[in-house]
Amino acid sequence: MKNNENFFLMAGPCVIEGEDMALRIAERITEITHRLNIPYIFKGSYRKANRSRPDSFTGIGDEKALKILRKVSEVLNVPTVTDIHETSEADIAAGYADILQIPAFLCRQTDLLVAAARTGKHINIKKGQFLSPDAMQFAVQKVADAGNSNILLTERGTTFGYTDLVVDYRSIPRMQRLGYPVVMDATHSLQQPNQTSGISGGLPALIETIARAAIAVGADGLFIETHPDPANAKSDGANMLHLDLLEGLLHKLVRIRKAIR
Repeated sequence: MKNNENFFLMAGPCVIEGEDMALRIAERITEITHRLNIPYIFKGSYRKANRSRPDSFTGIGDEKALKILRKVSEVLNVPTVTDIHETSEADIAAGYADILQIPAFLCRQTDLLVAAARTGKHINIKKGQFLSPDAMQFAVQKVADAGNSNILLTERGTTFGYTDLVVDYRSIPRMQRLGYPVVMDATHSLQQPNQTSGISGGLPALIETIARAAIAVGADGLFIETHPDPANAKSDGANMLHLDLLEGLLHKLVRIRKAIR
């Protein structure tokens, strides 16, 4: 996953809402990243399991969404990443996606990490909001001990009070010392969880701040959820980047990357 010349990008909608939208978003990002020589991985959750309210949107159906992920990969020739929540999902999702993502709240779930590792796919482990970066060595060890060294680690902010997150940029070099690429999630790190409405808020105006700082301190990759109409996205719209803003942001980040190299 590492690219000595540039960072890589995981980007796409929070959740797969439909085939047309997924392909439209992926095609737009593919065009941008190709011009900027940024390795690109399409991100889309086939199901959302961690929701505050029982009436929250969780997906369009597992098989339907997974088939859309596969179609995006085949049509645009890009790898894909999706998250899993239970051990039974690992082999199923591995049949459609290139990277299996372990959500932050589940990064200590031994059976889940081992099941994901045994698929042989790349495993992206999001650092729990409640963990120090050094504690991620144990999540790494579980995957590596299961025979899989294809590991990515993602920083996504640390719980600060009840309804906010903060980013400690020391986490990036500290997790890099574990020997694997480290990604900065520039959108989830700006969530404002635990709102009384049951719907997380966010601070999308600060996405550029988070991303620029991450590249400046040497992050190997970025994770950005993006949508052509965040206000009407079915999940996590409050902290997503508008798709029209992505190209301008990436241009700035590429210049920062060149400056620090």
